[in-house]
Amino acid sequence: MTNLQGRYEVDQREAVDDGWQPAEGEEGDEPKVLRTQVFEEHAKSILTRNASPDIPFGVSLNPYRGCEHGCIYCFARPTHSYLGFSPGLDFESRIYAKINAPELLERELSKRSYVPEPIALGVNTDAWQPAERDLRVTRRVIEVLSERHHPFAAITKSSLIERDIDLLAPMAARGQFMAAITITTLDADIARTLEPRAATPSRRLRTIRTLSEAGIPVGVSIAPVIPFVTEPDMERVLEACAEAGASNASYIVLRLPWEVAPLFKDWLAAHFPDRADRVMSRVRDMRGGKDYDSSFAARMKGEGLWADLLKQRFHNAVRRLGLNRRDRGILDMSHFRRIEPALARAEEPVRDNPQLRLF
Repeated sequence: MTNLQGRYEVDQREAVDDGWQPAEGEEGDEPKVLRTQVFEEHAKSILTRNASPDIPFGVSLNPYRGCEHGCIYCFARPTHSYLGFSPGLDFESRIYAKINAPELLERELSKRSYVPEPIALGVNTDAWQPAERDLRVTRRVIEVLSERHHPFAAITKSSLIERDIDLLAPMAARGQFMAAITITTLDADIARTLEPRAATPSRRLRTIRTLSEAGIPVGVSIAPVIPFVTEPDMERVLEACAEAGASNASYIVLRLPWEVAPLFKDWLAAHFPDRADRVMSRVRDMRGGKDYDSSFAARMKGEGLWADLLKQRFHNAVRRLGLNRRDRGILDMSHFRRIEPALARAEEPVRDNPQLRLF
């Protein structure tokens, strides 16, 4: 993994040996340890809206920026360029936590003009990444959604989601929550380099089972499908997830926007040099001869012969395993509670204040 420059950086940097560094094998020649830095951010807004026709949600919420899981293929890596950081190592080691996310969400849901619709949690970042264990931003966001009976869906690679089952299971029972677990491959060796700090594939299968047994509708997202690397595993992933209790499944073909393309190619050359050219050739076959096609019609599933064959394989396996038999996109909005800020304050008990409330 490199720390390649983001596309908005003005200054160019190049590593040069000036003779001051110790030669290989000399004293002081120790590998540097990359330590994650988590910065607290006071965001100005928390809900992001989109109108993309190929995305099954209109509103999303991301409690963090950057993701320590370090998935080499992550389509969100280029967003760190907007911060003046690298989409490479910076994306996975410089994490921004939106610590005021619960308060912003509460304020948004209290507006009289707010029209409730399902929220997608953790789209550009994993809401249960390692920083969440201590910061609990996601936990507090869920508490707000639970109190308001506001439906949402979440996608993650982390087993930490199990911590919040006490909130998620009652919401699921009311038809207000569903989850998806991303599993790219069942091969632990591939996953170790592809998604270095995410939960292992076997651990994610256990999470599917745990959520399902708690009554939470859970699906699997096979994303991304990488030709000749994870693609041969697709049917096995679906079978394992169905056996673990998943009721729905979806897939996305490898996406290489902006700086993700050179990062992925470097990873491919390092870990699969014997098939790197073949992988990229197949990717271009599905992307109109390019590394990536961002058009809504093609960016998720690709196009052409190989994309069609992949689609057939997926649907045949889903049909055989009995997945996707119920509509996973329906969440109950009818019980949403709009709590006016003034009313909420009036209902709070008076603490350390000798002056009684007037109303």
